[in-house]
Amino acid sequence: MVDDPPAAPAPPICPDCGAEVAPALLACPACHRLVHAAELKRLAGEADQAKQTGDAGGELAAWRQALELLPPDTAQHQTVAARVAELSRAVDRQPAGAKRGSRMGKGAAGGLGALGLLLAKFKFALLFVITKAKLLLLGLTKASTLLSMLLSMGVYWTLWGWKFAAGFVVSIYIHEMGHVQALTHYGIKATAPMFIPGVGAFIRLKQYPTDRREDARVGLAGPIWGAGAAIAAYGVYLATGAGIWGAIAHVGAYINLFNLLPVWQLDGGRGFRALTRPQRWIAVLVVGLAWLLTGEGLLLLLVVAGAAAAWFGDAAPEPDRTALLQYTWLVALLSLMTRITVPGATPR
Repeated sequence: MVDDPPAAPAPPICPDCGAEVAPALLACPACHRLVHAAELKRLAGEADQAKQTGDAGGELAAWRQALELLPPDTAQHQTVAARVAELSRAVDRQPAGAKRGSRMGKGAAGGLGALGLLLAKFKFALLFVITKAKLLLLGLTKASTLLSMLLSMGVYWTLWGWKFAAGFVVSIYIHEMGHVQALTHYGIKATAPMFIPGVGAFIRLKQYPTDRREDARVGLAGPIWGAGAAIAAYGVYLATGAGIWGAIAHVGAYINLFNLLPVWQLDGGRGFRALTRPQRWIAVLVVGLAWLLTGEGLLLLLVVAGAAAAWFGDAAPEPDRTALLQYTWLVALLSLMTRITVPGATPR
């Protein structure tokens, strides 16, 4: 006996005019009533409450979610999109990790220039790695992250021993959590990190950055946190003399430097997209100087890719000093860290 396939569910009916509304539509085709009116009202209330408490990040997350429920060709969509862009820039002026709505966080954000903001992020990343390990464990509550992380660790274990494998995977994890923290800072939904043995790890975005500036902040947050992890490993090496920590610091710096390649979806590509053409040539010059000082061969690849992006790429219309400063300081710092030598050390 073969059963007939179940009948397709009937399309929803508009409560105002009775017209059928296809599941993919955000508004009734007849009377233009918003399909998700009740949810939009709830999100508007949530955004207003966040605004009253000075929580710009919470307000941004609520309006960003509401934006997905509004038809793109409506006045409401344009209004909410403008509010999202405004809040994104307001949140951008706050150091990532600063307590939302606190006077101290607002005062510090207002007094920091581009250099101060970069140094604050480096400091925060390093202190987070060292003193806030409990928060990093939150990412491990996702089964997909933990299991794929253990699988990758097992693969690297067979190649280099368990100590180096553990340190290497944790370094990658901290890099990815830098992206997660930045995404959370801007109210952008994304999946937990997923590891792929031999490749690294990735995060799938459920929402997308508002503009090039926001995309650059999210992209470069990974290498910033990765640099913090490498610095922490190097600090342990200096304190203990254990060569395995120096090796982890060296490889961590190299991996994060590779991610600064301004190509495709790598973090450097996201950072470069926020730069104007003159800024891109400045970045290429800094990379070239770093190569002359350190002799690191990977930097030649960054020079070639950066020059191609500066010459042929779609440059940003307005300069982004923070993105340029973050990118160039990351290149300088990580290039120096690739020169770390550990006499007689082996991965095992």
